[in-house]
Amino acid sequence: MASITEIRKKIPQDLLNSFYDIFDIHTVDKILYGFSEKKLTTLRVNTLKYDIKSLMDYFKQINIKFERVKWNENALILKNADERDLEKLNIYKDGLIYLQNLSSMIPPIILDPQEGEKILDVAAAPGSKTTQMAAMMKNRGFILANEVDKIRAERLKYNLNLQGVEIAEVRVGKGERIGDEYTEFFDKVLLDVPCSGEGIISIKDSKTYKGWSLKEVEKLSRLQKKLFESAYKALKKGGIIVYSTCTLNRKENEEIIDWAINHFNIDILSIERLDNNFLNGITTGLNDEVKKCIRVIPNDVYEGFFVCKIKKKD
Repeated sequence: MASITEIRKKIPQDLLNSFYDIFDIHTVDKILYGFSEKKLTTLRVNTLKYDIKSLMDYFKQINIKFERVKWNENALILKNADERDLEKLNIYKDGLIYLQNLSSMIPPIILDPQEGEKILDVAAAPGSKTTQMAAMMKNRGFILANEVDKIRAERLKYNLNLQGVEIAEVRVGKGERIGDEYTEFFDKVLLDVPCSGEGIISIKDSKTYKGWSLKEVEKLSRLQKKLFESAYKALKKGGIIVYSTCTLNRKENEEIIDWAINHFNIDILSIERLDNNFLNGITTGLNDEVKKCIRVIPNDVYEGFFVCKIKKKD
């Protein structure tokens, strides 16, 4: 594992400074260690095709050691196998499991889609959360899975098909326009927005941080606001939005929620802290309601993430 000093030298100085602006030194150190730790492989069973007991029995037979996840009964943390090992197995090839980071599983669990509901997934590719929601809904209801990029949309369609999802329609187009096309149509919206990806930085892969810049964060923040407005328009009164990012800065997280509180008729709902690796939202100079959001600090099983649960008032 790289030392803190090495990591500080590698990542962009503006990024490092922004962490020290937001977090105490102890938390910054935890984040930096998280960037250098090798992630354990995590996955969930696809309950449309398989079940957790059968999966655990199978892993015991082939000597794959695992640990269960207390807040997700269908997820496992693997101790002695990685993605390449799993990709050779029929359970992977046949779509019985989905390789997914634990943090990525949180927004659908917070959204809690139910059978028969109409759900919007604003930025759906490659489909990890869409397939998770379809399984939670037992393939009953409707999901509009939106993706702006045509190539990524093809990957999304492939994954939906492999996982046996029958209730999702793929829309290829700008998420900013959905609110006008589907005004007050959806019961719930998953707004997992494009972001600067600070939570998924790996110090071993310079591609994960070389493209980061304050200018890019600013640009993404403008897009996130447009997507929020579209999601809000598309949501029925009394409906729920879960806003999430895989980044750590305030600009794309708490400041978006603070802006939304000031511009829309919404309530921020409390989220149960699923794990002690989660922090509450940071409110300095912002609306106190932002404290109800959660931020996940990266480590050996979690990517860095931010999640907020929002209700559109009647």
